[in-house]
Amino acid sequence: MNTKQPQSLQRGDLVAIVATARKMNRADLQKAIELLESWGLNAVVGKTIGKADHQFGGTDTDRITDFQEAMNNDAIKAIWCARGGYGTVRILDGLDFSKFTRNPKWVIGFSDVTALHSHIHNLGVQSIHGLMPITVKSSTPEAILSLKNCLFGNPVKHKVPCESKNKYGIGEGELVGGNLSILYSLLGSESAIKTDGKILFIEDLDEYLYHVDRMMMNLKRNGYFNNLKGLIVGGMTKMNDNTIPFGKTTEEIILDNIKEFDFPVCFNFPAGHLKDNRALKFGKTVAFNVSKEGTHLKFL
Repeated sequence: MNTKQPQSLQRGDLVAIVATARKMNRADLQKAIELLESWGLNAVVGKTIGKADHQFGGTDTDRITDFQEAMNNDAIKAIWCARGGYGTVRILDGLDFSKFTRNPKWVIGFSDVTALHSHIHNLGVQSIHGLMPITVKSSTPEAILSLKNCLFGNPVKHKVPCESKNKYGIGEGELVGGNLSILYSLLGSESAIKTDGKILFIEDLDEYLYHVDRMMMNLKRNGYFNNLKGLIVGGMTKMNDNTIPFGKTTEEIILDNIKEFDFPVCFNFPAGHLKDNRALKFGKTVAFNVSKEGTHLKFL
């Protein structure tokens, strides 16, 4: 399937900032608005910003309406999800993507926004896994520059030092994935991604080691690794263990679940719940090279 790439942004373009999950105050957007303005872009603050329905940024209907308006507005060239948390999956089935698929625009975010990335990828449209307005103030210059390069159509490539548990090799394919817990939660639904012939990226935060094993087992049993061309493991941040230890590290759990496959694997890729959260174009073909010199990821 050839994915559609949304148009690159140009100075003067409008970027909508909306809440798809947890609530967000207008004051917490200031750094993100200033960043967009420094790039010559203009922020359109969604109606969900400042709204609250318990932990959500307004009711499901509020969040559906706000995202739908941003998709349907031809003047808006990108939609930047304000923050993660939980709740994006609750709005998916209420959205009409028919106009969006004809004239796609960039959807940006990570973590809980993986639900949108996966759904959009199945519609044949590229999206950007990258930092969000809530994380601008804590993000590295490299993470910020990578998001700018993705949005403005500049060349994007990442070089990462070699990790001891990497599996060397070369792969090429469309890049898909996101937060492991969200990918796991989408299995069996129409939003579950297809990984056949693709490169898979995963990351996660604050999970128990046994649950990482459970999720990897489920991906494996769903055939996610059968014809995979490469696995990129981002930040597996703040992992937990039980009183009786699971007995393996996160890296060992992942390698144990894919031991019969021979695709290249890299660990500690700078993307996910990290200050250095480098932007990735999901749905775009990448060249992936893991060697003792390091990991190279180049968007073709």
